[in-house]
Amino acid sequence: MKDWQRADSAQVFRCRVFNVRRDESYSPLTGEAHEFFVIEPTHWVNVIAVTPERQVVLVEQYRHGINRVTLEIPGGIIDGDELPEAAARRELLEETGYEAENWRLIGINEPNSAIQNNRCYTYLAEQSRLIVSQRLDQTEDIDVHLAPLDSIAGLIMDGKINHALVIAAFYYYDHFKKVEN
Repeated sequence: MKDWQRADSAQVFRCRVFNVRRDESYSPLTGEAHEFFVIEPTHWVNVIAVTPERQVVLVEQYRHGINRVTLEIPGGIIDGDELPEAAARRELLEETGYEAENWRLIGINEPNSAIQNNRCYTYLAEQSRLIVSQRLDQTEDIDVHLAPLDSIAGLIMDGKINHALVIAAFYYYDHFKKVEN
């Protein structure tokens, strides 16, 4: 398998949360040029925050892409030169008011490499405790919920948690715990 050779690249759209780039690339099989569009979001973080009582901190919020409220884990974008762990700590605190004693990076994925060029970093935040009130952005309206850790698989199977990156995060969590034990 050979890489395609990019001949030209130009930004065609820019907004607050992502850019769109148009590439012209040559097929290694035919040598023909083809046009592709790439969405360039910032990198993201997801946080599985677990309390000392083995409760998972979940967030419920409206998602414009699917036009309904979802149940997820805290997360968001990495700002500028911010390190992924710093972004994870900030997002957990802002969205939920929780802070954690122990932080571990448990997974990194590429959300949709067919059309996007960003990564999502998943952190495990153990010994999470509520310390302050939420500090939400102007466009955020988030309710915080706690769920027993052992109920998460059921919430996924019942479709109550159905965000692909959240499901991937819990896959990383399950694998991490198996390796740790």
